[in-house]
Amino acid sequence: MAGNFWESSHHQQWLLDRQDLIRERQQDLIVLTEEEYQKIFIFFSNLIQILGEQLKLRQQVIATATVFFKRFYARNSLKCIDPLLLAPTCVFLASKVEEFGVISNSRLITTCQNVGCLQIACVILQKDLKSWFAELNVDIEKIQEIARYVINLFELWKSYDEKKDIQGLLAKMPKPKTQPSR
Repeated sequence: MAGNFWESSHHQQWLLDRQDLIRERQQDLIVLTEEEYQKIFIFFSNLIQILGEQLKLRQQVIATATVFFKRFYARNSLKCIDPLLLAPTCVFLASKVEEFGVISNSRLITTCQNVGCLQIACVILQKDLKSWFAELNVDIEKIQEIARYVINLFELWKSYDEKKDIQGLLAKMPKPKTQPSR
């Protein structure tokens, strides 16, 4: 770390003026307006916040993840990497940088899938997540159990080769007993 802020890498690389940001966002601003672009970043900042809360991370780790996310897209187009992949990556990296502790890959993936599906559903239904759950009056444990079941089913599908496995499975399957003809 530099002793002088004006010589630091932060000052040299990350203090961008408006022209720098517009130049870096040029590809994205062809498709999106500036307002739409900002709304996308608000959405993903909220997603990172929810991920962090679900993983029970300190606010400092969540803030660092948000900074990493915004810094990446300050220099890269949204076309570069899917923000849905980058958000959890930033959370994972921030937990390491802030020395929070180890987040297991399976816990991070499960949380991302649960939160991501719910977040996208809220966007599609145009509902606030907390008020939507209050309206639903459901047991969150049951929702997580169902989500785990669906995730396990997808994991099974990834390794399942129907052409190879189906013959043995059909042969093993219990058969109905036929009635003797009279």
